[in-house]
Amino acid sequence: MTTQQLILGLVLATMVFSVALELKVDDFKRVAQTPRAVICGLIPQFILLPVGTWAATLVLDLPPNVEAAMMLVASCPGGSLSNVVTHFGRGNTALSVSVSAVAALMALVLTPFNFSWMVAANPATASWLRTLSIDASDIWISLLVLLAVPMSLGLLIAHRLPPLTARIQKPLANFSLFALLAFIVLGLIKERQLLTLGLLPMLLIVIVHNASGLFFGWATSKAMGVSERDRRAVMIEGGMQNSGLALGIIAVQFNSDLGMVIIASLWGMWHIVSGMSLAFFWRRSDAAVLRAQHA
Repeated sequence: MTTQQLILGLVLATMVFSVALELKVDDFKRVAQTPRAVICGLIPQFILLPVGTWAATLVLDLPPNVEAAMMLVASCPGGSLSNVVTHFGRGNTALSVSVSAVAALMALVLTPFNFSWMVAANPATASWLRTLSIDASDIWISLLVLLAVPMSLGLLIAHRLPPLTARIQKPLANFSLFALLAFIVLGLIKERQLLTLGLLPMLLIVIVHNASGLFFGWATSKAMGVSERDRRAVMIEGGMQNSGLALGIIAVQFNSDLGMVIIASLWGMWHIVSGMSLAFFWRRSDAAVLRAQHA
C-alpha cells in the first residue's frame, strides 16, 4: 500500500466514524426488521445496472476496452463513500451501511460472474474475456478497516461517551464534507493531463451510465414501495460504484489499459459529484418543506 492509499484509507475511515457518531444500534435493528429494503438496495447494483450496461454496449458502437470498462464498473459493489453521501443527504444511513456490507461480500462471487458473462455475451468484447481472480482477503480487509472498525468505534463512543460525542460530532462532520470536496479537486489535479476536449465523449458516457444507476435505484425503490429515506439510500447505492476496485482489477488483469483506466477514473470523480449534488438537492428540499410547515 502506498502512502497516498494509506492517507485516503485513514480519511475514509474517519468519515465513516463521524457518520457512526450520529447512529444508534436501534437504527440497525429497524433495518434488520425490514430486509426488503436491503434487497431493494442490492437489485440495482447486481442485476439492473449490469444488465442495462450490457444491453447499452450492444447498441453503442464503442471501442471494446471502453465497453469492457463500463461492464467492469457496473459489476463492482458500492464503496464506503456512499454511506457518507447518504448520511449527508439525510437518507437512511444504517440501510446504506447494511447494503454496502452485504454487497461487499456478494461481490466476491457476483463481480467476476457479472463481468465475465457480460463480456462473453457481447461480440465486440468477447475477445477481452478474462478469468477474474479477486483476492477475497482484499475485500475482507477493506470491509473490516474502512467500515466495520470505524463504524463500531463510532457506535460505541456515541453510546458510552455522549459528552465527548457532542463535542467532536460537528467538527468531524465538517471534515467529512471537506474531505469529499477534496477528493474531487485532488482527482481533477491528478488526472489533469487526461482532461482534454477529447475526453468529453467519455465523460458523457460516464455521466449517462452513472445516471442510469441512480435511476435504477429510484425505480426499484418506487416499485418496492420503500420510504423516502430508504429511497435516498438505495439511489446512492445504485449510483456510487467502487471504481477503486475496478481500477485495481484493470491494473492486474488488463495491464492498466488506458481506455479502461480513463473510464474508471472518470467514474471515481463523477459519482462523487452526482451523489453530492443529489444530497444537496435533498437537503434543500427538506429545508423548503420545514419552512412551509412553519409558515
